[in-house]
Amino acid sequence: MPARPYALHRYRFRSEWRLSAPPPAVYAVLEDAETYPHWWPQVRRVTRMDERSGTACFRSLLPYVLTVTATEARRDPEAGILEITMRGDLEGLARWTVGAAGGGTRAVFEQEVEVQKPSMRRLAVPGRPFFVVNHSLMMRAGRRGLVSWLARE
Repeated sequence: MPARPYALHRYRFRSEWRLSAPPPAVYAVLEDAETYPHWWPQVRRVTRMDERSGTACFRSLLPYVLTVTATEARRDPEAGILEITMRGDLEGLARWTVGAAGGGTRAVFEQEVEVQKPSMRRLAVPGRPFFVVNHSLMMRAGRRGLVSWLARE
């Protein structure tokens, strides 16, 4: 049975970062989206619109920029959860779950999105493996950047 057409444009990602900093310190950095461009090279710009939303631009290795409007869906320091909904070039959600692990922190990033950017939609079949690798490289750089940023504090 053929895949539904929209499935070509849907992505589900999960990354787990082990960090030596305590969970409250990690949560505080992840909660402050406006600092992301300072420690995560692929997050090019974050602009706050109001207390619960803002715009962000991302670019990794491949030559395309993704722009989204993100809206806070859940901020729960007790549970260690930060979740946003996105619309724009990507539509869907992203969630951080932060918790204690082995004397440090386990930060899990989950993302479920559908690509809306026309050029990426046109390249859905041949581009998919490259888009997945591009995301993986972005996440690896984000972890390295967060480790360095936390070491400064």
